[in-house]
Amino acid sequence: MKILIILGSESDKPIADKAIKILDEFEMPYDLRIASAHRTPQKLEKLVKESDANLFIAIAGLAAALPGAIASFTTKPVIGVPVNVKLDGLDALLAITQMPPGIPVASVGIDRGDNAAILAIEILAVKDPSLTKKLEDYRTKMRDKVEKSDEKVRK
Repeated sequence: MKILIILGSESDKPIADKAIKILDEFEMPYDLRIASAHRTPQKLEKLVKESDANLFIAIAGLAAALPGAIASFTTKPVIGVPVNVKLDGLDALLAITQMPPGIPVASVGIDRGDNAAILAIEILAVKDPSLTKKLEDYRTKMRDKVEKSDEKVRK
């Protein structure tokens, strides 16, 4: 299984880095590319149609057309990550979530590349029990961290 992360521009790389950190932790294969829905639509279409990825993560700000454009070229799941560029990222969030009927795009919170990676892994885990186990272990580590923090502040 593999994920293709597509950025609308190089300035979105810090958000992609959050996703990459999670994907590396889960040993999930991915590719990272840059293509613009507006400036390089032919390149984007080719990337999507020729990709062997099982799922796409699209990171974009402003008009954030990238996730929807990707979804128009594939029936595979697309997760949009809105980026805070202007309007506190609300413009991108609304652009990603308000897709027309029949071409859905999942969305995570503004700048949450990490949650996009987790959601992608959860989707792919439906067919891969080893990913399910890794997700359970990840959540156990998160829970243990909270418990340790609680114990620390109570002392």
